Amino acid sequence: MRVFYEDLSEYTYQDEDTFGDRESFYELWYRPEYTRLNVGWLEAGKPYSTGPVPAGFVEKLQAVQRVQWMNVCLGVHECDLCPETGEAPEGNGEIRIPGEIGIAYAAPFLITHYSTVHGYRPPQVFIDAVLAVDLDAWAAARWPDVPFPWVPEDAERLLE
Repeated sequence: MRVFYEDLSEYTYQDEDTFGDRESFYELWYRPEYTRLNVGWLEAGKPYSTGPVPAGFVEKLQAVQRVQWMNVCLGVHECDLCPETGEAPEGNGEIRIPGEIGIAYAAPFLITHYSTVHGYRPPQVFIDAVLAVDLDAWAAARWPDVPFPWVPEDAERLLE
């Protein structure tokens, strides 16, 4: 199954956001009170923006992906922009990047691949939001905290 969404369209793929802990089976989930906007949900045959990204953008995005475990699915999504050589990378999760108050950007885990291999240039508001992430605070988050600032206090938690 392929999933394509226009950049900055409203995210509707899942009703809830789920953050997992990389070191255990703990999870928390909640219905977001912020608007989620799609970024980087690409599909072969659909047009997308290309061009250079600022220095440090990809590295920061990769650092976010190392600490944020978000909406991880059992199945995987293979990059269908890659030639059919059997070497296409796969992704099975998402990331959330806070934007202006009330807006979070929802991107697939393959977004760094799309930028580095296929020349995808996300919208400038997403680039700016990624560059604004406080990586030290996110990397220091330990369960039950997660590397995303807008998790409500009443989020449901699976602790076993």
